[in-house]
Amino acid sequence: MAYTGKITSAESLGLFLQQARLLSGLSQRELARRLGTTQKYIWELEAGKPSIVMDRLFAAMRATGMELTANITPPGERHG
Repeated sequence: MAYTGKITSAESLGLFLQQARLLSGLSQRELARRLGTTQKYIWELEAGKPSIVMDRLFAAMRATGMELTANITPPGERHG
């Protein structure tokens, strides 16, 4: 069963990323290792830490009427 959610802010994106990571059975440290970054960076992403890039991205989305939807497919249901 896939999960779908509307992404409206850095915070909602972070929470959805966290859920995807947990469903994948990964710790923040393991995901960071796979991505070549730090556990702190993953924590900041999942916490929706404010950044100028994210602020501008979501402001542009609101200004243009764009909506972002994310899907999580659990590991046992992934193809390819």
